[in-house]
Amino acid sequence: MTRTYKIAVLPGDGTGPEVVAEGLKVLDAAAGKFNFAVEQTRFDWGGNRYLATGSVLPDDAAETLKKFDAVFLGAIGHPNVKPGILEKGILLKLRFDLDQYINLRPVKLYPGVETPLAGKTPADIDYVVVRENTGGIYTGIGGISMKGTKDEVAVQSMVYNRMQVERCIRFAFEQAVKRHSKARPWRGLSEKDIAAGKIGQLTLCGKTNVLTFVFDLWERTFYEVAAEYPEIKTDYCHVDATCMWMVKNPEWFDVIVTCNIFGDIITDLGAMTQGGMGIAAGGNINPEGVSMFEPIGGSAPKYTGLGVINPLAAVSAVAMLLDFIGETRAAEAVEKSVAFVTGKKLKSMAAGKMGYSTREVGDLIVENL
Repeated sequence: MTRTYKIAVLPGDGTGPEVVAEGLKVLDAAAGKFNFAVEQTRFDWGGNRYLATGSVLPDDAAETLKKFDAVFLGAIGHPNVKPGILEKGILLKLRFDLDQYINLRPVKLYPGVETPLAGKTPADIDYVVVRENTGGIYTGIGGISMKGTKDEVAVQSMVYNRMQVERCIRFAFEQAVKRHSKARPWRGLSEKDIAAGKIGQLTLCGKTNVLTFVFDLWERTFYEVAAEYPEIKTDYCHVDATCMWMVKNPEWFDVIVTCNIFGDIITDLGAMTQGGMGIAAGGNINPEGVSMFEPIGGSAPKYTGLGVINPLAAVSAVAMLLDFIGETRAAEAVEKSVAFVTGKKLKSMAAGKMGYSTREVGDLIVENL
């Protein structure tokens, strides 16, 4: 019996629909090749809908999406809508309402893709960041008093409970195990570690020397959970040092786990080291519910309709989606095709400089699955 998956599609704004079209083309091709079916349902949630109706999302948006196996998102951001309205009203709201408590960001340099890090190769840049996605300073706890006066005070609090921290850390340990479950060598382990049976490394990124309350909770939880994963090597790094080593020695990292705001910052740095936003993909994950996958780059309205935008981030998001619904062979095939196309076909990752149109890049991925 053919496996069938229900996918909600949110094409979004600007060039979002263009890259989503190529992602769906690859998804359909993978379904045909690996003997499963996909049912797609599109939703017009984005800037045009907001401008036409004044509504960002319908009241039942989260309940509607819970009926699907996964969500594929294009890009949110419209030049005629004030920044923050769509981002908070769609992205943050869906993450919170669907309890997508993990933001997963692979940082992977593909063959043929330029990195600003001199001398680094795909063997050096290949790690993932597990960012806690629904807590911390982004929950909006705080406020402003005496606004507009010389005595104005603004407060925004970083708040975490043990449950939020522990489930994020456990997910990160499972990612470290998963990345090496197929005898994948971990370049950062010493001979001593290898002899001890270590198969991967998880680094906690925090700020224990200043954020002494919140990261006391993170650090204690991290090492308590680590006792259940003796095969995973553990490390700790302050967030400022993490940024430094991501540039100087990215090969030191395998899996990084961190809080919401630190993850938001370091993943954009990671995206630049892997060749830019045009190749970076991410997932908003609820391991027990519905997850949402997206290219990280914005809606790039200046390129809308020109057919020049790079769709590979959206294609990589499809690979992540396939992996999380259990179609791992299809996910691996898509990732290998991306690596072939970047290494053998494209002249550049930049819009208008790829040597191919947006549609033609999607065709190349399909041809080389």
